[in-house]
Amino acid sequence: MVELKYFERTDFKQLINWIDSAQFLLQWGGPAFSYPLTEDQLEKYIENVNNDDSDTLVYKVISTETGEVIGHISLGKIDRINKSARIGKVLVGDKNARGKGIGKRLVEAILKVAFDELQLHRVSLGVFDFNISAITCYEKVGFVKEGLLRDFRKNNDEYWNMWEMSILENEWLEKRRL
Repeated sequence: MVELKYFERTDFKQLINWIDSAQFLLQWGGPAFSYPLTEDQLEKYIENVNNDDSDTLVYKVISTETGEVIGHISLGKIDRINKSARIGKVLVGDKNARGKGIGKRLVEAILKVAFDELQLHRVSLGVFDFNISAITCYEKVGFVKEGLLRDFRKNNDEYWNMWEMSILENEWLEKRRL
């Protein structure tokens, strides 16, 4: 099992250590960050987050079995009027924890925040089309592919396609009943 706790300055070094290449940083953080990831970039990332009126919640993911921080996730673009938000910065950083269903658990944990606590209606995310394990994880949780954004992001001399995916409140409730 996993637990979400707010991401803080004391977590910066661990996240920086997990982001070990420019390509990985682009996958994780998009164009908002540049490699190498620095504490200054992370300071800007956590400005005005994690309070009642902010539009972004940023979490570290903790293993309830070991008490260790094993990942990171955010819920951003929180729109309380249209009852929507967007998952981002999904990372199972501890390589020993990968391939064990942790990604599914942390996405389910953030969806509990979105649907149960914030009472949202729709949650979306974007995932590059080559990230098959992430796509499979999101589909297991109940996300549906909405469309492929072709040549969405440039990485050196190549372009990456991105799947836009979402889950609606009723789909989440139905998935939890199963």
